[in-house]
Amino acid sequence: MKNLPQKVRSKKLISKVDLTAMVSISFLLIIFFMVVGELSKPKLMELYSGRGGCGPEPECNKPDENIVLTLLLDKNDKIITYHGLLAFPIQAPKEVNYQKNGIRKELIEKNKMVLEYSARLGKPGRGVTVIIKPTEKSNYGNLVDILDEIKIANITSYAIVPQFTPEESKLLASN
Repeated sequence: MKNLPQKVRSKKLISKVDLTAMVSISFLLIIFFMVVGELSKPKLMELYSGRGGCGPEPECNKPDENIVLTLLLDKNDKIITYHGLLAFPIQAPKEVNYQKNGIRKELIEKNKMVLEYSARLGKPGRGVTVIIKPTEKSNYGNLVDILDEIKIANITSYAIVPQFTPEESKLLASN
């Protein structure tokens, strides 16, 4: 018998897929989306609505004019501020600017003064209440700047009020 060529059998290769790179990419994508999700959450400032009070009696809910500072935002980046009630102001209306030595200094001084006043009344920690009244001629950026300054001055009680009293309208018209 002749030597017949034997059938050559091919070697079977064991195929392995290296998934190391795929796992690394997966973890990087998971981390990326977790960070993006955390950074895209909206940042909010707390806004006190004024509800609560002490009861239905008018005297009970009457604001103490010694702790109220009103800011009137007008056109051309103008701020008019007065402390107390406009008819009987503790501080007469004056114009301030948006610079560091303007509204920020005013807010910090008034807050310090009201904190001292509240401590004398036996209500420590009660700072100034700022009433912000933007006119239709003021821009949205001015309102945001004022809210930033209030946050910097560490004032916790403020309100944005769109209505003006007749005295305030006259004051704005005269300036």
